[in-house]
Amino acid sequence: MLPFLLIFTLAQISPTIPEEVVQIQQVRPLPGKLDSVPTFNSNSPEKVLKEGILLSTFPSLGKKVPTAHLNFPFQGRFDIFAHHVAQAPTSEDLRTLYLGIILHNPGQEAVKVNVLQGASYLSQPDAPFIKLPPWSQNFWGTVFAGPGDRVMGDILRGRRRDIFPPQMVIPPGESQMLLNAPIPVKDLTPPLNGRSTLVRLESDGRVYAASLAMFAPQNEAGGERKPNLQEWENLLQNGDVAGPRDKTPTPLDKTDKGIIYGRVAGVAKGSRWEALLTDSPKSKHLTIPQPGKAYSYGISTLHGGTLGTNQIQSAPMLVRYPDTAYRAHGNYGIQYSLKLPLYNNTQAPQTLTISLQTPLKEDQLVKPGLRFLSTPAPQVFFRGTVRVRYNHEQGKKLTRFVHLVQRRGQPGEPLLVLNLPAGKRDLVEVDLLYPPDATPPQVLTVATQ
Repeated sequence: MLPFLLIFTLAQISPTIPEEVVQIQQVRPLPGKLDSVPTFNSNSPEKVLKEGILLSTFPSLGKKVPTAHLNFPFQGRFDIFAHHVAQAPTSEDLRTLYLGIILHNPGQEAVKVNVLQGASYLSQPDAPFIKLPPWSQNFWGTVFAGPGDRVMGDILRGRRRDIFPPQMVIPPGESQMLLNAPIPVKDLTPPLNGRSTLVRLESDGRVYAASLAMFAPQNEAGGERKPNLQEWENLLQNGDVAGPRDKTPTPLDKTDKGIIYGRVAGVAKGSRWEALLTDSPKSKHLTIPQPGKAYSYGISTLHGGTLGTNQIQSAPMLVRYPDTAYRAHGNYGIQYSLKLPLYNNTQAPQTLTISLQTPLKEDQLVKPGLRFLSTPAPQVFFRGTVRVRYNHEQGKKLTRFVHLVQRRGQPGEPLLVLNLPAGKRDLVEVDLLYPPDATPPQVLTVATQ
């Protein structure tokens, strides 16, 4: 798992340091904004060695540890995201850690919760971190490396895995388990495993949610068994927050030194960023760059990494634990849905490329453009699937799924090469769910050859 806590600039003195390559161009703020759909974001502690409460939005009244509960009810559309890692505390302690996600109906009438989409995968064996090429066709969703990558690909395709029911009916005053799933470490070398989960839900009444971590109880024969609802409820009622705690984040107004972003544990505001990319708010089209030129839009820009746009896209936190991230830096699980109504205003046909790129992180650009490395750094900063929809030259609407693996400073290969006749327009749509284990920011670049 790549930790998203602190991003360093290239400082190691070595004769093999790659050269910087500057792509001279404009970097634009991304139009649009996050919607107001709340996202239950459970990502701290990422590595869980001590069982307990990962995130609870239940009321604190009557709980043994009131500070472990944030008192935030959900109603209508909301998302649940969870991304955690289990590691054997010692070489002898190979107990299975269970991840439980519980929903509670505090009202006096039954509540229906529709599961619109949902996926949950383990690193081992579901989605190991295998080496993949920088660019792969991924129409069937069979190309992935890591559980977060696989989960985001499923949700991008609108899937609901069988591990989740299509609907939950929760009686008044009762709770039900949305997820009760293992993160096993036995027989793994090293004894380390992770689970990523994203579920899109819609409720017709108020519900509270909590994510919990518990080591497998023993059955009568001394083996492991799955925790039951009563045991999860007892942990929720009497437990403290899980551990060990991650690094405490740097306050948002302290950006003069190295930034510790921290990991997220709370409810973030926003599930989807929809944007129509045009020349101006009053324009209906996006004029293509002049031949040999390009422009880019920031993706998942954040404090200390706005690429000169001064735009922070990180979702604000509605409630959070005080030792966790101030914003949902990285926007894990958030969908970017971008429409580009391209217009060729020249008198000749033009060939365009549309690319997702991973430039060197900057807040203000030190040069008039984006900086890349002649040989990308070893760290993978983006690993996920992008959907591109566009019109074929014969007028047929086509859909392409492209899986990308990008390292720090990698300009990347085009998602799409498009031939646009003189004076013509074409709508291109780009969708992605920002994957766990990615490190922001990225850019979406339109270039004319």
